[in-house]
Amino acid sequence: MTDKISTLLETAAADALPVLRGVRDDQLALPTPCAEYDVHGLLDHLFQVITNFQVLAAKGESDFGAAAERLGDDRSERFAAEIAGLIGAWAAPGAEDGLTGAMNMPARTVGSMALGDLAVHSWDLARATGQPYEPAAAVVAALGEEFTALAPMARTMNVFGAPFPVGEDATPFESLLAETGRDPAWRPSVSA
Repeated sequence: MTDKISTLLETAAADALPVLRGVRDDQLALPTPCAEYDVHGLLDHLFQVITNFQVLAAKGESDFGAAAERLGDDRSERFAAEIAGLIGAWAAPGAEDGLTGAMNMPARTVGSMALGDLAVHSWDLARATGQPYEPAAAVVAALGEEFTALAPMARTMNVFGAPFPVGEDATPFESLLAETGRDPAWRPSVSA
């Protein structure tokens, strides 16, 4: 039996929230594995993603094109509240059924995208700020199939980069990161 998206999001949140809470103000300008974002910009982007995927769970229309809100000092509390909202939205009856979003994608696929953003961007932020992070095996396993299927479309939309080459000894999570175009060995060039 496949885990519900809400269950996987709850598991991912347990690993992600310590990273999000662990970002210090003096780290906000540090680079991340997402070249277009510094730490603050990536936090803002992830917050926008979390709020938009709540709307998508309810079969509403999201607006990823709007400028991301610039988070302030209350970001830890706001992340905790919005991630709880995300979990609740995907736990609602019918959230995983049918199609959702402007692209009319299967709702389960869209929920997996939310899960992937939370897990992968938490890794980005952990790497950028020198924190430990390893998502749960159930989260990685659920994302493996989805990301492989989504990768061609994600690349045409510039959401994923070209696959990063990894060896056969790569862990499942390293392979997942590589599928998105990330170097699993990425480290900041400045100390955190």
